[in-house]
Amino acid sequence: MNSESRMQLMMDMQSMAESRNAALLNLAPHHYIHVRDTNSNITSVVCGPCRFTREDHQQVVFGPIEMVKIPPRHFITVENPVIMKENGMAEKNEFGQAKLRHGDTEIRLATDWAEPFPLYYGEKLLGKVTPLRVVAKDTALRLKAVRDFSETDDENGGELISRLAGDEWLFEGPGTYTPRVEVEIVETVTAAIIKHGEALKLRAQQDFQDSKGTIRKTGQEYLVRENGAYMPSVHEEVVELLRAKVVTEKKALHLKAVKGFKDIYGNDRRAGDEYLITAEQSDSHILDVYEELVGEVHMVSLSSRQYCVVLDAIIDGVQKFGTRTLRKGESCFFLQPGESLENGIEDIVVLSEDEALLLQANETFDDDGIMRKPGDKWLVTGPKDVDPSVNVTCLEKRKAIPLASTEGIYVRDNRTGDVRSVIGKTYLLQAHEELYEKDLPDEVEELLLKQRLGQSYLRGDGGSFDDMEGAGGRSARDKTRVVSFRVPHNSAIQIYDYKTKDSRLIFGPDLVMLGPDENFNVIRLSGDKPKVPNVIKSLCLMLGPDFMTDIITVETSDHARLRLTLSYNWQFQMDDADDPSKIFNVRDFTGDACKAIASRVRGAVAAVTFDHFHKTSAKLIRSSVFGTKADGKIGNFLKFEANSLVITNVDIQSVEPVDVETRAALQKSVQMAITITTNSQEAAARHHAMREDEAAKGTLLHQQLVNQAESERAKKELLELKAQSAAVESTGLAKAEALARAEAARIKGEAAVTEAELSAKAAELSLQTLKAQQLAEVEHQKALAELEIEKARKLADIESEKFAKTISALGPETIVAIARAGPEMQAKLLQGLGVSSMLITDGNSPINLLNTAEGLISSATGSASHQ
Repeated sequence: MNSESRMQLMMDMQSMAESRNAALLNLAPHHYIHVRDTNSNITSVVCGPCRFTREDHQQVVFGPIEMVKIPPRHFITVENPVIMKENGMAEKNEFGQAKLRHGDTEIRLATDWAEPFPLYYGEKLLGKVTPLRVVAKDTALRLKAVRDFSETDDENGGELISRLAGDEWLFEGPGTYTPRVEVEIVETVTAAIIKHGEALKLRAQQDFQDSKGTIRKTGQEYLVRENGAYMPSVHEEVVELLRAKVVTEKKALHLKAVKGFKDIYGNDRRAGDEYLITAEQSDSHILDVYEELVGEVHMVSLSSRQYCVVLDAIIDGVQKFGTRTLRKGESCFFLQPGESLENGIEDIVVLSEDEALLLQANETFDDDGIMRKPGDKWLVTGPKDVDPSVNVTCLEKRKAIPLASTEGIYVRDNRTGDVRSVIGKTYLLQAHEELYEKDLPDEVEELLLKQRLGQSYLRGDGGSFDDMEGAGGRSARDKTRVVSFRVPHNSAIQIYDYKTKDSRLIFGPDLVMLGPDENFNVIRLSGDKPKVPNVIKSLCLMLGPDFMTDIITVETSDHARLRLTLSYNWQFQMDDADDPSKIFNVRDFTGDACKAIASRVRGAVAAVTFDHFHKTSAKLIRSSVFGTKADGKIGNFLKFEANSLVITNVDIQSVEPVDVETRAALQKSVQMAITITTNSQEAAARHHAMREDEAAKGTLLHQQLVNQAESERAKKELLELKAQSAAVESTGLAKAEALARAEAARIKGEAAVTEAELSAKAAELSLQTLKAQQLAEVEHQKALAELEIEKARKLADIESEKFAKTISALGPETIVAIARAGPEMQAKLLQGLGVSSMLITDGNSPINLLNTAEGLISSATGSASHQ
């Protein structure tokens, strides 16, 4: 609050205090004040309408203020209420002060306090006038007694009910709640709406008797299933609203009893019992407080071609543990609690001509005259339907395997353990037979996969089998199928039988199919440059011709170390008398051959100097590899008798010094030769350029002389043309100036004549324009005057018509009453004031007032004597 507002408030309070302590107070109707007698210190209430004259020993301590008014269906709370007598007057003490119930409150209703009433000194209003609370239907007020009291129960015939402090009860609607000072409202309770298929779960908070007369114990939970609105009492707690679980023809509810009770269908349930609620009992079910939902059970439906085996079946209401019961279609049933299907719903096995079913007996039984013992296995071949039985276990369904002439399978006899291969026919496994999976080494599997991917060799660092399988996008080999390998053209493969300890050799092109105990001999050859062992792996041996490359290091007699890159052409050459398996005598023929040739080359190079080798390297290497004949010529091939390998050619791809200094000297000599050749070529080019330069200079000088002569001739012709142009120019300029002056004078005269004509026309047009403007102005003023006249005439008509309609509407009697209203009101006013005569005038109308005073005094004396 700012200073101006505070100042205004102080001024208002001061003015109220001054008006309150005035000697005379006019109290309006329904207003009152508190007056304190300063002699006896008693405060009393003075109510209006009246005129209160304050005496010196009295003080107005409160008011004037309007009395308290309670509208219908409202109430108000008064603190420290006055004690009222039966006659409606306040009870007073021996000093005359109104008695109050200090520390107490009182609720005053419009029915008891219909008339406005004042507040006695010490009474206070708590809050404002409040409407009575209307409790709607299906709602209630939860009330609590804050002190002991008794009330009359109108619903039970006026029975007197005693309430103790702390008691709680409900005031149910519809109705209007009348407040009491002994009762406080805890909360508003709304009735729970129970629809069809719903139930209300309640919990008793203390021992009590519910609305149906049932005794409920503290903590007990129960259901209310009646549809409609249910108002829980103050001793009931709403736990939740339960909705019914729908039960259909194909779905049942699996329930479990958590405590012994009697369900809604009249069945006694013991704690731990599990049971089903099906559509035969009810189409919906609301879980009881002692029921627990285990799950939903769907109907098992079997067609005429289906069956199932039920474990631990319930027969005549008793569960038989450990039993297996066969149920065939067509049928529909629910699995009872504790029952389960062994293998789910199974179809009746239909066997075609090339199919069979492998069965095993679980117990001894008679199979169409054949006694089956537990563990017996037999085949049932088609075409036929196989009837299910609980005495038999179906192990697998077998189908005849069709095999082409290049396909086969491995079959193992379970009685003897022998494994054989079946190739090129359709075969159905017997009851004592099974497919045998033939395992191969990982590197063989990789090589077989390589062939399927179109590669012949597998490098030692080429990655794992899993990587190649993922890259090729091929599935793993079926191990029950006979392993086949296509031997390429001009190659050979060696296969070893571990059972007979024999090997067989096959030359391509051919198809190899492994027996149960056979395996491939993996060929591991040296590769890379220089040769490294076991780099190349393959199942077949290529017979050539082919080539291989090697890098060897040699040293000359003058200790110059050189690195040679040599390529050898090779192939296998066998005579008719040779054993074909001879080619596999040397496991790593590439490594051995390269080592043998390198040894020969090193020996030959070590016997010569670097210069000699540099000049005759090709001849020296070929002679060291192929040898020299008796006539001094170099041989044509080198043959290894151990495996019939023939080297037919040697190609020297590069010769590089190993020593850095030797390499630098060799590079320097090569650079010097290149420099000499380059310098000679530069000198020849420079001489040729000088000769062409001199010839060009002579041609240029001759051309310059010719150009100068042509230039002088052109200058002479230019001067002659300039002289002629100057003569023509001087004559033409004088003539042009004279013609221009004459033309200018003519144009000036014509312009003056044209100007005079235009000026005359402009003056004439100006006069016409002025005349037109004046005529237009006169017409405009005339039109405005006519419009003003017409407007004034219409306004006058409107006013006259308005006045006539007003007079006719009021009527003569009303006009007369209006005319007489002023004087009559003045006369009545003067009569009310007791003025017999008066004169009102201003300074502009002089009146003789010399004898006026005498008349007034005499009239006043006469009136006094009469009184």
